[in-house]
Amino acid sequence: MTDLAIRRAYDPPGPHEGRRVLVDRIWPRGISRETLGADLWLKEIAPSDELRHWFDHDPERWAEFRRRYRAELDANPGPLRELRALMRKGPVTLLYGAKDTRHNNAVALRDYLAQ
Repeated sequence: MTDLAIRRAYDPPGPHEGRRVLVDRIWPRGISRETLGADLWLKEIAPSDELRHWFDHDPERWAEFRRRYRAELDANPGPLRELRALMRKGPVTLLYGAKDTRHNNAVALRDYLAQ
C-alpha cells in the first residue's frame, strides 16, 4: 500500500501529501474549495448521516462506531475501489473536519484500509 496520511482540513497542507481527499459527508465550515485544495471530495465513503449523528464524536462510542462504520464500508465497495485506485498512483492524504484528532471517520477509514 502506498503512503496514506490523515490531516485535519483546517490545517495547512504539508509538503508531500500527494492527492488530498476529503472523506467527510459535510463540507468543513468556513473553508473555501480553493483553501482546502482537495483533489477529490469522496463523501460517499463517509459514515451515513444516521451513524454520524449517533456517534456525535463521543469517545465512549468509538469502538462501536468503528464496528458500524466498517460494516457500512463493507456494504459500499464502490468508493473504496475509487480510493484504492488513487492510492496505487501515489501518496494520499485523507482530510476531515472534526476537532477530535483521535476519534473521527478518517482515523477509522485509515485503520480499515491498513487491514
